[in-house]
Amino acid sequence: QVRLVESGGGLAQPGGSLNLSCTASGDDITPYAMGWYRQPPGKERELVVLSWPAGSINYADSVNGRFTISRDNMKSTVYMQMGNLRPDDTAVYYCHAILVRNGYWGAGTRVTVSS
Repeated sequence: QVRLVESGGGLAQPGGSLNLSCTASGDDITPYAMGWYRQPPGKERELVVLSWPAGSINYADSVNGRFTISRDNMKSTVYMQMGNLRPDDTAVYYCHAILVRNGYWGAGTRVTVSS
């Protein structure tokens, strides 16, 4: 069982930046695909970015070039730097870990982009 805890959400102004972290416990995350999803108010959860264990990364078109994911397997932590934030980035952001058929979610951290 993998436990994921997100941190770093909050309020940012349009054009600003925020950094999210996700720390895992319960297993070595090295073989896991690790990523971030988000759920905007009134909408369904959507993929933001996935980091595959072999090194490839998939970004949603809406965040490509603005968000950057990185991972430190030794620290069991995944990071996401969010830049040039827009109001439509407002959402609850969830950390996700995937290994074969097993998927795990964090409780989420809220990001609000507003002036």
